[in-house]
Amino acid sequence: MESASLKMISDCFIKPKFVSEEAKKPTYMAPWDLQMLNLTYIQKGLLYSLPQEKKKDFSTTNFVHRLKDSFSDTLTHFHPLAGRLATVKETNPPSVVIFINPDNSPGARFIHASVNLKIDDLLTPTDVPLIVESFFDHHKTVGHDGHQKSLVSIQVTELVDGIFVGCSMSHTVADGTSFWHFFNSLSQVFLSKPIAPPVLKRWVPEGIDPIITLPFTHEDEYVNRPNPPLVRQRIFHLNPNAMAKLKAKVNSECNTTRISTLQTLLAVIWRCVIRARRFPAEKETSCRLPVNVRSRLSPPLPEHYFGNAIQTIGIKATVGELLDHSIGWAAMQLHELVVNYGDKQIREYVDSWVKKPIVHKMDVIYDGVGVSMSSSPKSDMYGVEFGLGKGVAVLCGNAMKFDAKVSLNAGRPRDGEGLMDVDLSLLPETMARFETDQEFMRLVQL
Repeated sequence: MESASLKMISDCFIKPKFVSEEAKKPTYMAPWDLQMLNLTYIQKGLLYSLPQEKKKDFSTTNFVHRLKDSFSDTLTHFHPLAGRLATVKETNPPSVVIFINPDNSPGARFIHASVNLKIDDLLTPTDVPLIVESFFDHHKTVGHDGHQKSLVSIQVTELVDGIFVGCSMSHTVADGTSFWHFFNSLSQVFLSKPIAPPVLKRWVPEGIDPIITLPFTHEDEYVNRPNPPLVRQRIFHLNPNAMAKLKAKVNSECNTTRISTLQTLLAVIWRCVIRARRFPAEKETSCRLPVNVRSRLSPPLPEHYFGNAIQTIGIKATVGELLDHSIGWAAMQLHELVVNYGDKQIREYVDSWVKKPIVHKMDVIYDGVGVSMSSSPKSDMYGVEFGLGKGVAVLCGNAMKFDAKVSLNAGRPRDGEGLMDVDLSLLPETMARFETDQEFMRLVQL
């Protein structure tokens, strides 16, 4: 498989089928968007099986043509994605305004490629093969690059017995919730079904100018390109019975019923990663996770608010505290962190950011000390079908590969409802120890 390489078939740009007067106006971004300028693009996609009997009646040429047409239709509703970022420099005081400019953009990108591999070549190896990185556009691209590169790209990659449809989207213009809303909408349009239109008006606190200026004179002051170490990436399929038993045990131990499956799982992963790193007991470590703030604001944002509406929250503990206590202790800390994060905390964060804007740096987030979670298994990932039936796997691109990056995806449909897959990246020596930790591995469906 190492010799397998991608063959490019076609590459073009797609514009919205219809351009409204509203779509001709610039889109100014919220604080949550602007702080993401250094983050790599979101890269997720689905692998579909095309067995021999199905392949006889399937035309890739027709599929690609129809998908391009559906892409154009979908961009009519999600028109900011067809633009490019633009920067206007102010002199008094020295600052910049970064926004989405619909003018002079060739549109969103569409790539058609093929690779001489089978589905089993991708799913059988223990680690996610490196070739998967080439199934996505925007390799190692950060949000700021949206000045020159498309804000969203769709790539169709033909396999011997299947098809992979990958979507790459700038994290500066959308979070995971909006990413999956777009991807599902594209699938619905492809199937000639109605979609839930996105709400494109960006949120800023009352009394704040919606055109936010950043206190920089040059991009070098805030653009920071990550150079992460080489990691191993593995997908673990969770055993629902084992997970349910552990969740019940943790809740019983903490005398509650409210600790969620996700909080329980994250507590286990945090403990096992830190144990595998062999840090000394006095070293401080952290666990971070994103919180969708749409429903937590008062009044709440619309369900289909398009953009970033997440804030990252976290807890810290010394290695000794984390490992000397039970899983329940860590799960309870995470639970209290999440349930107590509401309108007051959200507004305090945004207000402080507006007074002193910062742009996140990836090498600060992934510091080799903490564990960071992204993505939500609640997203309707396997609802993206394109008439091909349910996908057989959700796969991520290079954007998800940092040491101790945990991406939680919806479980494979064939394994039953309500499951989660853990897509985990770790340094090779850390992964080797993590794989032997029974506290985590007893939760895995082998």
